[in-house]
Formats: sequence, structure tokens, C-alpha cells
Amino acid sequence: MKAEEILSFLETGALVVDESTRGKVEVFGPEAGLFLHNLSTSDIKGMLVGAGGEVFFGNSRARAVAWGSIYHVLLSQGRDAYWIDLPPGQASSLMGHLDRHLISEQAEFSDKTNGFCQFHLVGNKSRACLESLVGEAIPSLDPWQHMERTLGGRVVAHIRRRDPFGYEGYDLVFQNQHTEAVQSLFADEKLLKVDEADLEWARVAAGTPTWGTDVNQDTFISELGRNSLAVSATKGCYLGQEPIVMARDRGQIGKRLSRLSIEGEVGQLPAALKKEGKEVGTLTSIASHPKLGKIGLGYVRRAWWNPGEELSAEMGRVLVQGEALKE
Repeated sequence: MKAEEILSFLETGALVVDESTRGKVEVFGPEAGLFLHNLSTSDIKGMLVGAGGEVFFGNSRARAVAWGSIYHVLLSQGRDAYWIDLPPGQASSLMGHLDRHLISEQAEFSDKTNGFCQFHLVGNKSRACLESLVGEAIPSLDPWQHMERTLGGRVVAHIRRRDPFGYEGYDLVFQNQHTEAVQSLFADEKLLKVDEADLEWARVAAGTPTWGTDVNQDTFISELGRNSLAVSATKGCYLGQEPIVMARDRGQIGKRLSRLSIEGEVGQLPAALKKEGKEVGTLTSIASHPKLGKIGLGYVRRAWWNPGEELSAEMGRVLVQGEALKE
């Protein structure tokens, strides 16, 4: 399907993306919240059941060990737990990180990736489509708020608000044995399925980094410009706090993920961004937007990250549009 057609669906309806390969880690126990609070950038201790947020788990140098979303959920018999949603392949990395730092806390964790299916419903009409799937009105959810509902009167699903493509979106997470039943519901609603690759231009336009391309375990968390979403400025000590606070208070962030517009050819990614022959950054993602043309994400050094700055990459002309996400 052409990008123009996908854009039309996003603006006037909704699409479905299979994201079942995303990692799913459950953390539970009397001290699960305290344990995660001390290892992550988010205020986990202050997170109520039904709330959620973006989260980084970093090392002592505030390099990103793992990055995803965390949700405080209610299990059976009144027990609560934390579900962590991660990019594909990252569940094992996070499990190893948690295991290395578990000392005496009363907390347990398990990898639930293979036991659950996950679809992402996205588009300006996604909420209306979701209401049709569950057969009742859905409350307005802020990003990362979540709830439990029954799809088609028979499949219990965890529904989470998340907008990685810049359009209203909902994750639907349910046990694997119900996959065919849910796909049948999608067909009944005439919901079109697309691959994540088909929405690459929407992700880049939204300024959402992707693991392995724009962010990895060498990335300094503050360089992503997502502190307002994923880093608490008021919580107590946590692993990696000192470099983040120092960078914030002293203004020592040397480069920052930025939105870019591109003309011409830029070569193979990652590609060096240059100013008058001097390397001043790195282009990490590129996509063709049906309205905006060729766009990208990349890290740009402080002196050149202002909107309107003109850079080059191979045979291409690159204009800095601004931060990937405003602080």
C-alpha cells in the first residue's frame, strides 16, 4: 500500500499493526515498585494502579540499558504488578539487568513475551474502532493510561494508550490462544493490517526513536530529548541519576536527537552530518513522508541544533527542524 493511502487511513480511520514481537516483562512482589524505582528514571513509587509512563533503565553512566513503557496493573486476588513493554529482543537484556541488581528486595520478574499477542490500533478514529470492538464507550485516556476490557464479548485484553506514530493509538495485549478470534474481529470491523515498516515515515515525523537505529546501549539518556516524558525531576536517587542531573543543571548535553528535512542523497545510514566539511552530527533514520517529503532523525551537536541550520550529508542538503521532542 502506498504511503498516501496509509496517510488517508490514519487521518480518517484506523489501522492495525502486529507488534507481538515486542518484549513483555512482568515484575511483582511486595517491593517490586521500590526495586524498579531505584533502577529506573521514572517515579515508580508514585505510580498508581492504572497509570503508566515511558521509562529508561540505565547504567551508572546513564547509558540506556533498556527503554520502553511501564504499566502498574492489578492481577488476580487484588495483587498488583508492573508490566514493562519493550522493543523486540530487549526483554532478555532487561531481565539480565534486573537480575544483576536484585539483592535483598522482595521482587520477582518473568519474561511474558511468548505468551501474549500484541496489536497496535492507530489512527484518528482508533478510539471509535476500539469502542466497536469492545461494544461499549471507552473513556478518554491520556498517553500511557490503561485499562482492561473484553473484545467481542469473549477475549480479555489489556488496553494501553500509546502514540509512537504521532496519531492516537492503543495497544491491545491478550493471551496467544485468542489471536485468531481477535483477528476475526478486526476483519469484521474491516480494519486493515499494515507492517511497522509501512509506518516508518509516521514514526520519524513523530520524532519517535527506534531501538537499534536511533538509540542503543551506548546512548546517553538525556541526548534523546525525552526527559519530560521518561525522567522524573523530583524522585530520589536511582542508578544513572548523577550524569542526568549534572547534564541538566550545567547544560552539558553535547548533542541531541533532532528532526531533520532532507534533499538529495545521503548515502548509507548512519551517515555523518557536516557543516563546512566538519562533522557535527549523525543521521540515524530517514523516510519519505507523503506530505513532507524526505525526513529524518539524527543527533546534532549543540552549536548546530537550532531550527533552520543547514547541514550536509553525502550529496544531500539537510535542514534542522528542531528537537525530536520538546522538553
